[in-house]
Amino acid sequence: ERFIEPGPLGTRASPAEKMAHKLRTKAGRAIYALRKQTVEPVFGIIKSVLGFRQFSLRGLKGVTGEWSLVCMAWNLKRIAKLRLK
Repeated sequence: ERFIEPGPLGTRASPAEKMAHKLRTKAGRAIYALRKQTVEPVFGIIKSVLGFRQFSLRGLKGVTGEWSLVCMAWNLKRIAKLRLK
């Protein structure tokens, strides 16, 4: 059952049913598998290595500025690591 392509989806399917159907297809599984290797390790490193677990400021403007600083710190750390090679 895991390796069989699902049949066509009905026209009255809910968004949740459409997403479940998409994840059962080969293409959908391949795209979803990319999540494991692209972005999510960066968030784990930001949490564990940089120690960033919660925002200190309130409001969209404050959070945006704080997130920009965290991303800049990540990028500088990455550049420094790559330059050593």
